[in-house]
Amino acid sequence: MMPQDASFSQTFPVTRDDLLAALRMSVKPSGGPTNGGLDNHVWAAVIDRQGIVRAVCYSGEALGDQWPGSRAVAIAKANTANGVSLPNFAFSTANLYAGAQPGGFLYGLQSTNPVDTATMYAGDAETYGTDRDPMVGQKASGVVTFGGGLTLYDRTGVIGALGISGDTSCGDHNVAWRVREKLGLDKIPGGISANNNDAIIYDIGMMGKSSSGYGHPTTGLHEDQIAADIGASAKGA
Repeated sequence: MMPQDASFSQTFPVTRDDLLAALRMSVKPSGGPTNGGLDNHVWAAVIDRQGIVRAVCYSGEALGDQWPGSRAVAIAKANTANGVSLPNFAFSTANLYAGAQPGGFLYGLQSTNPVDTATMYAGDAETYGTDRDPMVGQKASGVVTFGGGLTLYDRTGVIGALGISGDTSCGDHNVAWRVREKLGLDKIPGGISANNNDAIIYDIGMMGKSSSGYGHPTTGLHEDQIAADIGASAKGA
């Protein structure tokens, strides 16, 4: 399928092969370390700074090895992270969770950029996740306010974003953190965490409130320990 957006350029530092290799090294079912969470196969998507999808893939051997619905979620996570990050300050989708809850300062964010169903679900499903995925070259859409979306930075600044989906949202964040590092696109210039980056913040207390305002809940499946081990989590600022 030919790209539908005039801003699409063939020059982008991540190919589908790059993304697939980094993804399979980052999830347990394909030989990588544990995700935390459910240790599922997952989907990955990368977009450029203009929001154009550059690559979509999955870690399993076949389309049905990972949740089919997570393809769209991965793309929407990338779209969200790209949409709320700046050259000098990164937000992960995990950083948006607390603020997007009822009464939070980001409540309603989920409805601001709805999924374009005409593009997201177009084409033959058998091509999804391949180099012929019909979303490649199309504008990403959708908003997700839980873990798994990270902005991509090289030494020149922000170049786009990555979305991972298919495990718990906390597990997705861990996988995304590993994939971004393997791609060499983790030159984070600043963020809301105490480590001055876009790490997930586990500071939601017994009453369901985040002390920083940017926290994310845990699941009890040890993703928080994995995140701590790989540097993907931090306390609030």
